[in-house]
Amino acid sequence: MRILVVSDEESRALQNKIRAGKLPKIDLIVSCGDLHPSYLEELADQVNALLVYVNGNHTYGPMTCGECIDGKVIRYQGIRIAGLGGALSYRPGENLYTQKEMRRRARRLIPQILYRRGLDVLVTHAPARGWGDLEDLPHQGFDAFCDLLQRFTPDLMLHGHIHMAYGRISRQLEHPCGTRIINACGYQIIEIEK
Repeated sequence: MRILVVSDEESRALQNKIRAGKLPKIDLIVSCGDLHPSYLEELADQVNALLVYVNGNHTYGPMTCGECIDGKVIRYQGIRIAGLGGALSYRPGENLYTQKEMRRRARRLIPQILYRRGLDVLVTHAPARGWGDLEDLPHQGFDAFCDLLQRFTPDLMLHGHIHMAYGRISRQLEHPCGTRIINACGYQIIEIEK
C-alpha cells in the first residue's frame, strides 16, 4: 500500500508532481493536521484516494471530504490505523491537551485496538515525547504515544507539528520497540505491506 502523508505546510512541489502526472498511484492520503480543508479536498480529488485525518492544533473550518479518525481505530485495505490529533496545551484553545488528558484519550483507543487485534499505523499531530519533539512547551510530544508504541508496536507512527524550518529535525526515527516514526510535515510518500 502506498500512502501519501501530509501535514502542516502546503507543498508546491507535491502539487507540481500531481499536475505533471509524476505522482505514483496512491492508495490512501493521511493528514496529520494543520492543513486547510480546501487543500486537502483538492488533494483527495486530484489523487483520487481516500483521505483520513486527525486534527492539528490549528483549526481552519469544517472538512467536507475524508474521514476524521481522531479518537478512532479504522481498518482500511487490511491496515489497522488509529488516530489522535492535537498538541500539548500551551494556551487556551481547541485540540490542545495536557499530558493527563492525552493519556485518557489514548486509553480510550485501547479497546478498539484490542478488538481489531492490534495496530499497524498510529497517526497523530504531535510527536511522541522524546521522539522528534522539541523542548519548548508548544512542541513537546506526548508520553501517552510512547505507551501506545511500547504496548502495540505498530509498524509506523506518522505525525506532523514539527516543521522542518524549526532547525535540525529528523524526518525519520526508529523507536526501540521497532516502530518507524515519520515526521510528515509537508509531505512524504510511504509504502507499507498489507
